Amino acid sequence: MSGFLTTHVLDTARGLPAQGLQITLYRLQDGARVELARMTTNEDGRTDSPILPQAGFATGRYELVFAAGDYLRATGQAGAAPLFLDEVPIRFGISDAASHYHVPLLLSPYGFSTYRGS
Repeated sequence: MSGFLTTHVLDTARGLPAQGLQITLYRLQDGARVELARMTTNEDGRTDSPILPQAGFATGRYELVFAAGDYLRATGQAGAAPLFLDEVPIRFGISDAASHYHVPLLLSPYGFSTYRGS
């Protein structure tokens, strides 16, 4: 059985899931970024399906890019230009092709955190 990749975005400033936030997934290979998926979070702050499903899952280095600036502007949290946070990139490795990797983002206008979830 092969694994899969999911994500979840929570707006910690508002205490709500971050609905409508665009996420792009890249595979990092030989110095290049190859786009694999582009999705938008639903009302629960998740994508409607795994951002990297079992069929495309492989070990390697990846990057999730969260369009935080667009989301913050849309929710009235942007503040003065330029934004402190605009695109939030998270680079990570997948070493176990049979595991579920969950990479959540906790987001506010002036900070973020992530971890390997379950």
